Amino acid sequence: MSSKDLLESVKKLREATGVGFKDCKLAIDETKGDIDKAIEFLRKKGIAKASNKMSRTASEGLCLLHDSEGEVSLIEINSETDFVAKNEVFVSFCKEVSLINFKNKSDLVKINKTKMKNNLTVETNLIDLIAKMGEKITIRRAVFFDNSNGKNSFYIHAAQENKIGKIISIVKTSKEDDVGKKIAMHISALSPTAVDENSLNKDITNKEMEIIKAELLNSGKPVEMIEKIAKGKINKFISDNTLVNQTWIMDPKKKVSDILKDCDIKIIDFIRYKVGEGV
Repeated sequence: MSSKDLLESVKKLREATGVGFKDCKLAIDETKGDIDKAIEFLRKKGIAKASNKMSRTASEGLCLLHDSEGEVSLIEINSETDFVAKNEVFVSFCKEVSLINFKNKSDLVKINKTKMKNNLTVETNLIDLIAKMGEKITIRRAVFFDNSNGKNSFYIHAAQENKIGKIISIVKTSKEDDVGKKIAMHISALSPTAVDENSLNKDITNKEMEIIKAELLNSGKPVEMIEKIAKGKINKFISDNTLVNQTWIMDPKKKVSDILKDCDIKIIDFIRYKVGEGV
């Protein structure tokens, strides 16, 4: 390895780990320039630490969708600023990773180890991108919908370009129907957390009930009335957060369940990604 290549590799390793020059040079020497193995080497030695950049919050970025033969993948890649999210180098990286995501069925471990067009792994290219952009960049999450047991439809809100946006929803329905895309649009707008009450996380509803009762108690409501009021409020919470019980965005006189009944269709699964949500 030339002196120039050595210095470049050490720079990348320092950017990724926050470890000093001397230890990074040792790791590069020991692993013959393999960045991935060098990171592992430093971790095993117990001297790798988080880079200053990686302690920052990355809540901007892009959601990217890829579809083929009825199968759909979705991935969120984050940056710190919207400025970087619109950078051509960042967008190009994201597009290639989106295709890799589809081919690997959203297995993040496999994605990180997959080689890109430049013959370097996604993981290594990510380190290089962080160094170039000067920001924390993360591959946050990914999901894959196969083409078995239903029909996949999707909707992209605030599309930056083809199949890239800030909010993307995918829904799998029991059969092919034009209403699928409308349901995906509804999901993007109203952000349900579950299909129905049975699939709603019980921990979430229990926690919400606990909060409701505490608020009612603190507001001075009589104890004997709290249970009745709380039940009404939790039912409203369930209605607002379960897809089939939500008011249909295209007709406020109907619920989603009414639309499903009219079309004789069932919702099997869905997902909604919004850039930076929950970060």
